[in-house]
Amino acid sequence: MKRQLIAAVGVAAMVVGLAACGSDAKSDGDKAGSSSSAAKNYSGKTLKVWLMSGSAPKGWDDAVKTEFETTYPGSKIEYQIQEWTGIGPKVTAALSEGSVDVLEVGNTQTAGYAATGGLLDITKDKAAIGGADWNANQSESAILDGKQYAAPWFVTNRVVAYNKEIWGKAGITAPPKTLDEFYADLDKVKAVPGVSDAIYMPGQEWYVYFGLLTSEGGKLAKKDGDKWVGGLSTPEAQKAFDTYKALQSHSVTGPKDGDEAKPQQKDVFAKGDIGSIIGLGWEIPTEKEMPKEKIGYFPLPGKTADKASGVFLGGSNLAIAQASKNSDMAKDFLKIALNDKNEGLVAAAGSIPNKKSLDDKVVGDFAAAAKLGAASGGITPTTPNWASVENNPNPIKEFLTGALTGDYAAAAKKADDEIAKRLNAKQ
Repeated sequence: MKRQLIAAVGVAAMVVGLAACGSDAKSDGDKAGSSSSAAKNYSGKTLKVWLMSGSAPKGWDDAVKTEFETTYPGSKIEYQIQEWTGIGPKVTAALSEGSVDVLEVGNTQTAGYAATGGLLDITKDKAAIGGADWNANQSESAILDGKQYAAPWFVTNRVVAYNKEIWGKAGITAPPKTLDEFYADLDKVKAVPGVSDAIYMPGQEWYVYFGLLTSEGGKLAKKDGDKWVGGLSTPEAQKAFDTYKALQSHSVTGPKDGDEAKPQQKDVFAKGDIGSIIGLGWEIPTEKEMPKEKIGYFPLPGKTADKASGVFLGGSNLAIAQASKNSDMAKDFLKIALNDKNEGLVAAAGSIPNKKSLDDKVVGDFAAAAKLGAASGGITPTTPNWASVENNPNPIKEFLTGALTGDYAAAAKKADDEIAKRLNAKQ
């Protein structure tokens, strides 16, 4: 599921040109509300569903298709698999033309598509689809101005991956439970002969900082009246940065003006002289690159042992196109696609499902650590302009480098001003 995890880092596709999308579209039933499945007949109708390459776990699409077509005889589910590269303009066109009914969208992209009229408001259908049990911190990514525009499908997040062999030589027998224990362990790891870095952590790992900010109850930005303001000059942001700086100080080779992408963390870690990294599943070396029995995982600890540090929750939502002529059919598709059986397949593939009750179905050492952090996770601000903040030059990355190498207050103010400028820009 590598591609789904690449999407999860939150690099949003360009979301433009949807203003004329589907506002006058007709459907086969009410845009709001659902009737019972027994009263519905979708015979002869085809539902077009777009999924992104690598997202659906093996067997999920077939299981959902079979269940739907059995429940509604004569109906047909038609999947199209899309690539993440260049998906923004393609989605824009499809939503405008009404050529897709249900589509997977990255959770940081959802607000943009919703704001410009591309996605159907499913607020009144949320309970019928199963939304009463959705994790609030996942569902948040699909809510704009108090309305639900998509259903959460899955998320993933970063965890600490460590070299068991090196940690064993350091005399560490169990993962740390608090940040202070983690710092102490990193000092022990650094003392192991041949170790170049106790933790490889470049200075611009802003998603790690985001999680720490979430732990402190802070936000990268928030609404003040009808305007957005940056949140990096707040006491919560300062506390989060103090933790971030303490972690980053244990990294000798991680450049303060670089991020985790160049070089890729997995390539650095696979060399065998790095004690640990904080990364996503696709940032972990493959079996061919590094024996899996040499890698252990734990959630980034919190300040106290009862709660892990916060994380950024990256993943995908399932949405219905506003212009769909099969909106009732699409709602029933979501109900089946997200039921416990099919959502359980997502958990069994190593992602975090959309409801707490399915956590015991999560499989894999990485995912087991990730689900502990996910409980304290959050998402970036739900505004259609958020993608512009992540665009280079990313002011949060520049803030981290500036604060690590100079004056925190000055770096925070500069970033806050730029974040507010981008978020308040007219679309």
